[in-house]
Amino acid sequence: MKNKQKLTLEIVTVGLLVLCIVLTAMLAVWEPRTLWILLPVIGLVVLGLFLGARALRSTLADYITSTSTESGSLISGLAGIQLPVVLLSGKNVMWYNAAFREKLLRGEDLILQPVNRALLGLDLRQCVRPEGQCLEKDGSLYTVFAGGPLGKEQITTLYLVEDTVLKTKAAEYTASRPAYMIIELDGYQELVAGLRDSEKARLMEVVNRTLENYFGKTTGFLTRVSATRYIAVVEERHMKEIVAARFDILDKVRNLDEAAGVTLSIGVGRGGETLRQCKEMAGQSLDMALGRGGDQAAVKTPDGFEFYGGVSRSVEKRSKVKSRIIASALCDLIRQSDSVVIMGHRMSDLDAMGAAVGVLRICKALDAPAVIAVRREATLAGSLLDHFEQEGFGDDFISPEKALNCVTARTLLVVVDTHLVHLLESRELFEACRSVVVIDHHRKALGHIEDPVLFCHEPYASSASELVSELLQYVEGPNAKPTPIEAEALLAGIMLDTRNFGLHTGVRTFEAAAYLRRMGAQTENVKRLFNSSMQEYTVKANLVENADVYMGCAISVAEELPEGTAVAVPQAANDLLTICGVGASFVAVQSGSSVNVSARSMGEVNVQVIMEMLGGGGHLTMAGAQLRDTSPAEAEARIREAVAAYRRQQNKADEAKQNSK
Repeated sequence: MKNKQKLTLEIVTVGLLVLCIVLTAMLAVWEPRTLWILLPVIGLVVLGLFLGARALRSTLADYITSTSTESGSLISGLAGIQLPVVLLSGKNVMWYNAAFREKLLRGEDLILQPVNRALLGLDLRQCVRPEGQCLEKDGSLYTVFAGGPLGKEQITTLYLVEDTVLKTKAAEYTASRPAYMIIELDGYQELVAGLRDSEKARLMEVVNRTLENYFGKTTGFLTRVSATRYIAVVEERHMKEIVAARFDILDKVRNLDEAAGVTLSIGVGRGGETLRQCKEMAGQSLDMALGRGGDQAAVKTPDGFEFYGGVSRSVEKRSKVKSRIIASALCDLIRQSDSVVIMGHRMSDLDAMGAAVGVLRICKALDAPAVIAVRREATLAGSLLDHFEQEGFGDDFISPEKALNCVTARTLLVVVDTHLVHLLESRELFEACRSVVVIDHHRKALGHIEDPVLFCHEPYASSASELVSELLQYVEGPNAKPTPIEAEALLAGIMLDTRNFGLHTGVRTFEAAAYLRRMGAQTENVKRLFNSSMQEYTVKANLVENADVYMGCAISVAEELPEGTAVAVPQAANDLLTICGVGASFVAVQSGSSVNVSARSMGEVNVQVIMEMLGGGGHLTMAGAQLRDTSPAEAEARIREAVAAYRRQQNKADEAKQNSK
């Protein structure tokens, strides 16, 4: 059945005029003398229609909207409603009550015309939903609800509820909700070390004035609560502006004195039900910002975390007091446990295994039963495991499945070189252990292990092996010192993550390496652990050869590699950095239905931020991601999009820096 076309009053009128003109023309052909009579008559009719159209529409509207029509009982009930009500046939107006005419039409008439002429943007599909549709008309706000079926031949009833005052107050309530901010001055002790009192005062005065001017433009307030910490409370309307500017206060403070290297870490809690909840969320956000290396803002809402900034390197802490305290706490936990299981991340590397070997030495020094859970068929540290097996220590390494059978209620799990649940060697082993210790150096990311009994997390450290090497120095016992082979494993982990002490090194990195050297580590033996087979070298060469440079970043994508050559992926990423003009490298290799991405940089490009755009994470100069259900071509496209987005953010930051100068 064909749908009938809806005719408005104008269409009907124009149709009648056209018919009259056609009939007049036909009559003029048959009897030309009548033309002089018909033309004035037609002119008067047209003039009368135009002049009387308003009166005609008004009369028609009064008749249709009258309660004395055939549907009088229904119309009478709708007419008595104080809310504006309109009946539609399809999308054309068939009837409306007096309230609709007065409030929405301002005395005009809309009979047989499209309803969008009065309600611009009306969406009937939205109106039939329980929440209705919000519309604005002449400065007033309405919520429109629809009753009845939708369709060209269906009669639909619209009810308009004016809630201008309610919505205005609700918008003001939302805009005035408080957001809680905790601002921390990064590395204050190292920052002011060696400065005279007058220089300290001058530096802090500049920082204070910058923060006061920044928050003085809002309706909130700023309070300094300690030498290194500030509290700020701002309204949501200003919080949106701060987020839209991507926390440009970080750039303003960083540019105050580039030689001094002043940076801020900001934790924000917004969207909480109460101010106390916002405060708690701000504290968690600050922990995330500091755990990710500082010089950035972390914002927590009920929907999760968002991060801004993070372009500076972590500041190395010279004091080792924290290492001594953590070493003591770790020893106490090991003594209180029946057994210890040590585990790294999936596809464990030399740093993860080196740190695990160091923790194993601590357990042996305390006479605690301990093993390292690792999948030999899926590790990048196969040369290290083979070396230990040749020396007679192969029983220290077992599969996660065997380790799971040894877990008791008092088993302690020590996780090294990662703090993310989804990257663990065995999720089942993690869930089976009640007590968990985390030792990691990667910047904090979402999905981290919740509430560990001990969390040794230092983003400034070059590697997990460096952290464990420091802990070893504070363990007391006759067998606390690592053997030469164990010292070589730890040194290999440090050399891997620093690329032979070329990147992300500090004073404490070399102190840890010197300690391991004193313990008998031979650099030539460590170097052999990095040797690769001819097949691995060929795969690495192909990955480097097939790389393409995009926006200063080398991107290499490959199909699934031959078995046992996974170590070539990070090696290829490192080699690509030696090419002139390459600031970062991304090597993506298919693995089953997923694509694994290994990212490296020389520090100018924050690969952690780029990998987080792809659902991964890592460190400023070393990161990775796993793209599930993705083909290599799709992975390459996503990497390019992430690099382009990062470059755009860099350009905006550079422009803001130039404008501040």
